[in-house]
Amino acid sequence: MSDLSQTDPFSGERPKLSPFHPRLEVLNVRDTWSVWNGYKFADCYYDAEYEYFCIRNTCGTYDICPMQKYEISGPDAEAMVNRMVTRDVRKLGRNRVAYTVWCTDEGRIIDDGTVFKLASDRFMVVCGSSCVAWLRKASYGFSNVTVKDVSDELAALSLQGPTSCAVLKKMGLQGIENAKPFNIQHFPYHGDTLMVSRTGFTGELGYELWVKRDLALTMWDDVYAAGEDYGIQPYGETATDMARLEAGFIMPYVDFTEALKTVHFEHDQTPYELNLGWLVDLDKPHFSGKQALMEEKKNGPKWRLLRLEIDGNWPAYESNVYDSESCNQDIGYVTSAMWSPAVKSNIALAMVRSEFLDGEIWAEIYKSKDLRPYRRMSKCTIRKKPFWTAARARSTPPADF
Repeated sequence: MSDLSQTDPFSGERPKLSPFHPRLEVLNVRDTWSVWNGYKFADCYYDAEYEYFCIRNTCGTYDICPMQKYEISGPDAEAMVNRMVTRDVRKLGRNRVAYTVWCTDEGRIIDDGTVFKLASDRFMVVCGSSCVAWLRKASYGFSNVTVKDVSDELAALSLQGPTSCAVLKKMGLQGIENAKPFNIQHFPYHGDTLMVSRTGFTGELGYELWVKRDLALTMWDDVYAAGEDYGIQPYGETATDMARLEAGFIMPYVDFTEALKTVHFEHDQTPYELNLGWLVDLDKPHFSGKQALMEEKKNGPKWRLLRLEIDGNWPAYESNVYDSESCNQDIGYVTSAMWSPAVKSNIALAMVRSEFLDGEIWAEIYKSKDLRPYRRMSKCTIRKKPFWTAARARSTPPADF
């Protein structure tokens, strides 16, 4: 047999494997995989609703190795990051994390993500899509800054749920209960360092654990040994999407489109359209998109992302929304929808044209029964607050479980 026939002709096309994959593969009973940023990634492991209830009642782990991670370092690091993102990172304390967005000069969102301030001259930017090209463009004009893609060098695991703090305490992370939301703590770990941030995407108490890639399986085994009596369970993308919608969080390619990847004019969004105006600090010096965002704040956004509670129990998947039950005027569209087990209600996020915010909103919902489509018009009620969030997600120390 020739050497050529022994090689994998599709090796360059196959998804990369997470450093946790040897454990994930065994636990993925349903063998349901997709691809995220080139990584093989689980949609669910056993049952999406079961995994969702683990997040809400015990704890679960979510592989965030596919997240894109960039180290920004050097004397100009803070100035460079501050000019790129909409928030004023000069106000960010050391070992703190901030959620933010970054925009084009037209004020359209390129991506959202988190900024970790690890030192006065060292930051880590974490986001869902590759942004290395934009980060390098944003560094032009700063002579003392280095942008390094560390996405494949770090292993990261999200641990979310009511028992998550108890698991980390049993794992031996002393003082973890004193971490406030968006705090970062560092722990000696097998001759290196384990970084733990009190962050997450579920509206629950939760943490994200960060180690070098070669310690990934060691950390996994330690977490699962500590979590054995606390209901620990891996969860996939489907359960994540359920939890984040209840918490009112947005997701790229679902609730907004990244500005550098849209085809049609204004099919992307601005922070004000997504109700993220609180992330825009117009008092700080120039940043990308500032002038356009100042104009939009003055004139108001064309669209608004709304939280809707919808009559009935038919989820409004991909529904259009109208100004009346008779569908006189098409005023927007649903981006995310589900029947919420926690809220016991039919919930959705929807983009609605601003001139219709004070009127009635109706969703046109289709559902199949016995292969036949049925149509229902359901009235919608705007909700100002997240549909669901746990008080323990904000308290320090969190309640013991």
